[in-house]
Amino acid sequence: MAQQTKPIDLYYFPTPNGHKVSIMLEELGVPYAVHPIHIGKGDQFKPEFLAVSPNNKIPAIVDPEGPGGQPISVFESGAILKYLAEKFDRFYPEDARARVAVDEWLFWQMGGFGPMLGQNHHFALYAPEKIPYAIERYRNETHRLYGVLNRQLEGRDYIAGEYSIADIASLSWSLGWERQGIDLKEFPNIAAWQDRLKARPAVERGLALALPEDQKMDLADDKGAQNVLFNQRAR
Repeated sequence: MAQQTKPIDLYYFPTPNGHKVSIMLEELGVPYAVHPIHIGKGDQFKPEFLAVSPNNKIPAIVDPEGPGGQPISVFESGAILKYLAEKFDRFYPEDARARVAVDEWLFWQMGGFGPMLGQNHHFALYAPEKIPYAIERYRNETHRLYGVLNRQLEGRDYIAGEYSIADIASLSWSLGWERQGIDLKEFPNIAAWQDRLKARPAVERGLALALPEDQKMDLADDKGAQNVLFNQRAR
């Protein structure tokens, strides 16, 4: 397993995607330095951040000890999880078939369980105009995806065999079940899986990673932050 002597730079805001990487770094026990990117104030559009994350999204990392001992930047939370898992040989199985299973569920989260739940949040909670069709569409798709995950966890402790980056990717999004309009009693396998993961000290630390008080954001009431996030331009 690789040794890390210099801290990995984590560009972070405490969102479900941000928590994926904070959990992973805590699980690995490697040194890392947090660089807050206040997405409600437009930090994600600054040139120095775009050099690391050209899609102007958090999280991103810079590993000063990348391949060949040279720095490397990585954006997209799924790519970051895979990079770290492969570098440190943790939470990603060696067996080829087992890796395929982890990849399937990692990409399932990246392509569906994150984006669809994010649209649920937007139209149900933040959109200036409440559009019943949009709310129903994304609530229904959220419910369907929870059903997919609940079935996968039937008789399993973890999503794809042993605890892996597939679990780390999906956990933080699933913790927003209440505001997503989900009754977790319908999905007991997910509820048990959440409890299992939250009992891990590293998961607890990763989810608790906070920013200074002046960096916090109440998106429901901060109209300026809504303008920055939903119009995707710097304020």
